[in-house]
Amino acid sequence: MSATQTINFGHVPVGPDHQPLIIAEMSGNHNGDLERALDIVRAMGETGVQALKLQTYTADTITLDVDLPAFRLPAEHKLWPDARLYDLYQEAHTPWEWHEPIFALAQELGMLAFSSPFDPTAIDFLEKLNVPAYKVASNEIGDLPLVRGMAETGKPIIISTGSATLIDIDAAVRAARETGNEQIIVLSCTASYPAPPEQSNLRSIPVLRDALGLQIGLSDHTMGIGASIAAVALGATVIEKHVTLSRADGGVDSAFSLEPDEVKALVEGTKIAQLALGEPKVGPKQAEQNVLRFRRSLYVSRDVKAGEKVAADNVRSVRPAGGLAPDAFGSVEGREFRVDAVKGTPLTWDIL
Repeated sequence: MSATQTINFGHVPVGPDHQPLIIAEMSGNHNGDLERALDIVRAMGETGVQALKLQTYTADTITLDVDLPAFRLPAEHKLWPDARLYDLYQEAHTPWEWHEPIFALAQELGMLAFSSPFDPTAIDFLEKLNVPAYKVASNEIGDLPLVRGMAETGKPIIISTGSATLIDIDAAVRAARETGNEQIIVLSCTASYPAPPEQSNLRSIPVLRDALGLQIGLSDHTMGIGASIAAVALGATVIEKHVTLSRADGGVDSAFSLEPDEVKALVEGTKIAQLALGEPKVGPKQAEQNVLRFRRSLYVSRDVKAGEKVAADNVRSVRPAGGLAPDAFGSVEGREFRVDAVKGTPLTWDIL
């Protein structure tokens, strides 16, 4: 595989020649209510996103039920100050028994449905649901056995980078490739919730693409859709955004999640950005062919008789094209007209 080759996520082709794959990440915005989770799926089905993603873990598979300083978030954390990790994950996790109805509804509405597994038991569980791809969460990039476990399924694998260095990213990519799986996409990501736009460093997208020889996307935790559209302009083929029904409803990730109308705008904006990339060539485009007719050229600006000399009072640079280029005036000024010419005649060499 290379950065230019298409990777198929189920029925959805992903690559620089296709519209960006937009992944709607539900995360914990279901607020512990299966019906709300299904409502989010229905809302996403009307936006045009191609994929819906969950996170597959329990509090016990991702952390320990202890209350030590290392197992708490900082008191100054913007969203979850001083939260105990176990309690946060207990609140945010998606019950495993919900996966099947959520996935089934997403597929019914034409979306891919997959997840980020956080331990080997989650991979085994998701394999039974026949997911079309896997996502390595940014903080799991260093768990190389987990990365290998996802890659060993032979399905496309998306690796989110978060705070990883290029050495960390390369190690994860190598771990996936060791299994023989070359269907790998790396997501640039700022693992801050929300992420400041000025720390998104989107210029790293082509750097990663060239360094790894892989497709690069963006896991975007900034507010709004501007960073995602800019990422597509820099070559991103995949965009992941957290979604909710309404930020006003609250939820663990709601503060930096998109509402349905914003998701729809994201789909349209990224589609236009990808189309606008076009080809790396300079010159008239197909859509400009009619415009070329109206470039300026030299025309006879009043009726003239044979023998008259070309001067500023009888030849002008005007629209449309058809006559000599405007810069030719210095070469023709003072030459005689060979024939009579009426106003509106393009000035060409054969009448001089």
